[in-house]
Amino acid sequence: MIQSCSECKGKGYRVKSYKICSACHGTGYQSTEDIKDHFKGISNTARQRFDLEEAHDVPCEVCRGKGEVEVREPCPACGGKGEVNICPSCGKRISGRDEYCPNCQKKEHVYVLHPACTIDDLEVGSVYRGKITRIEKYGVFVSLNSHVWGLMRGLFPDYRIGDEIFVRVSNVKPYKGEVDMIPASIKGPYEIVKLKKDLPRTRIADIDTKSLGKTVRIVGEVIQIQQTSGPTIFTISDETGTTWAAAFDEPGIRVYPHIQIGHIVEVIGEVNQHTGKIQIESESIERLIGKDAAEARRLIDEAIDRRAEPERKDLLIESETLEKLRPKLIEAAKAIRRAIYDGRSILVRHHADADGICAGVAIEKAVVPLLRELNPSTDAEWHYFKRAPSKAPFYELEDVVKDLSYALEDLERHGQKLPLLVLLDNGSTEEDILALMKAKIYDIEIVVVDHHYPGEVTDGRVEVDEYVDVHVNPYLVGGDSQITAGALSVEIAKMINPEITERILHLPGIAAVGDHANSPEAEGYIELAGERGYEREELEKIAACVDFEAFYLRFMNGRGIIDTILGLGNLDKHKKLVDALYREYERKVDTQLRAAIPNLKSTRLPNGILFNVLDVEKYSHRFTFPAPGKTCGFVHDYMVQKHGEETPIITLAYGPDFGVIRATDAVNEKFGFNLNEIVWELAEEIPEAVIDGGGHECAGSLKYIEGLSKKVLSAFAEKVASLKNKNQL
Repeated sequence: MIQSCSECKGKGYRVKSYKICSACHGTGYQSTEDIKDHFKGISNTARQRFDLEEAHDVPCEVCRGKGEVEVREPCPACGGKGEVNICPSCGKRISGRDEYCPNCQKKEHVYVLHPACTIDDLEVGSVYRGKITRIEKYGVFVSLNSHVWGLMRGLFPDYRIGDEIFVRVSNVKPYKGEVDMIPASIKGPYEIVKLKKDLPRTRIADIDTKSLGKTVRIVGEVIQIQQTSGPTIFTISDETGTTWAAAFDEPGIRVYPHIQIGHIVEVIGEVNQHTGKIQIESESIERLIGKDAAEARRLIDEAIDRRAEPERKDLLIESETLEKLRPKLIEAAKAIRRAIYDGRSILVRHHADADGICAGVAIEKAVVPLLRELNPSTDAEWHYFKRAPSKAPFYELEDVVKDLSYALEDLERHGQKLPLLVLLDNGSTEEDILALMKAKIYDIEIVVVDHHYPGEVTDGRVEVDEYVDVHVNPYLVGGDSQITAGALSVEIAKMINPEITERILHLPGIAAVGDHANSPEAEGYIELAGERGYEREELEKIAACVDFEAFYLRFMNGRGIIDTILGLGNLDKHKKLVDALYREYERKVDTQLRAAIPNLKSTRLPNGILFNVLDVEKYSHRFTFPAPGKTCGFVHDYMVQKHGEETPIITLAYGPDFGVIRATDAVNEKFGFNLNEIVWELAEEIPEAVIDGGGHECAGSLKYIEGLSKKVLSAFAEKVASLKNKNQL
């Protein structure tokens, strides 16, 4: 569009400067000589009419009386033309006489077919980018994608297989699947347009065997990436479910390397089956960003949050303490359910005794069926759930090193998310803090279900709460250790998966007798087990067999064997195995007691406490069942049976650098005995011994430097002797 130049107002020049007029020498008037020349050839009469004396009043014709003239230069905006060419579309100036600027000139579209496009998406007359895949005497075959190809008839000697060319579709015969093409000659600018398949979004839950062979589009989060010797397998989860998408390239080559775990993606492909599971043979996988990704993530998070909410929130027995603890039980169940639906693996760490194992098995039986139901992998339960025992009643550095190593390796090798860490029958005490802190450095979510003494409670919180996400412990609501971790875990397992409730109803009873719990809650759970046919004597035998087998399993979870012992498998095998193990259990315990009891030193202290001391390193079999801790327990139980449960009894079994302590409830009730407080006091009084330990109020351990063994044990004995009977004050 031609218009006047706004810089020079259409003049074509601009004034650079001014100079004195050479005609009038700056006076602004014409000279007398000029007047005379002007009147040459004019009659005398006319000349007389002009007064030559007033000639100096005539303005200079060159400068028009100004005395100076302009120094001009061509206008740089219009090149001296006085007019410019403006693009009517964008308003930019155009050099030349073109109607539009290069950016606004009408470009021809060259279409690139999306991998999911078919022959039905072609339009006659349009230009497409393709690749020559075959050359024959009668023409050249051009592929537009893996599904669509056509023929350019004729001889084209300059073309080679693999060349990318532009073709114009001249004819489409859908009923024959034929496409006729001609070479496209494009003059001037063109624009590449990616032609995307317009498919409605399909929810993963709606994909079933009826969808086989259909092309679908799903949008979800990548929760796992596995590189096989063939395709790359992407595990995709949306707000309704989880499925696999297989992406193919060269065998063993990672496809779409830019797509990582946690990305929101769009997958288009054909529904197929692999090893009996639904799988999508992907044509394309594209990462979504911006508004589309944010909306998809919002839907997924909201759906997961809704599905993670426990369906049943009732308790198995009535208890004031459990009622106060119910919100935390629900919170723990929701955290575990959310990890399942979020595609995270779950790592359960539990103490390797009857209580801890019952806790771990309860969570296992709740989680595994949900994994089988939700995950398309046939071995999902092995990839997404791991249960491992801990020898110590706290989360050791040795354990956290293993757990972090495996978690980071799974992330690197198998593309799994970092796991949810669930600690059962440990995790509450000061001894757990360093390992918990280490796990938290890697942003691992941690759930703790424990009944060990966690230290001073302030506003319902303790020291370890700084490092865990969910903490379930009776002490937090005014309870004590007499509600076992096994019972708490069964309550949580029932909330995670209500369908397994009947199978695990007897586990809290086993945990209660195995941990010598003495409380109304423990009795309630034992009665509940009785309703399933497990009397107290049977529960005690099962708990003993679990402890016995755990000693030999060491760091293995022994899933199949433990299931049989707990009555979760074949009942005939259960009875035979329990009978066999219990006989061996009694024989080994009897052997250990025959060695220990004669060497037990018992003293009745002035305060009335019966104090028993045993050098368990010298007077017991080592490296066999029962271990020093269990041996102390059996010796203590022997003395309790001999003197009665109401007698205040403390038993100390010691070795070169450790001590194991057991006490009757009477010591706690009458003397306020709390092993954890004594351990803390000793650690302050004898810092050079580097004392550590603790546990329950009436059962736990003591660790120290071997060279100061005598000093530490003497100080401990003095602490016991100094206890005062509250009833006599």
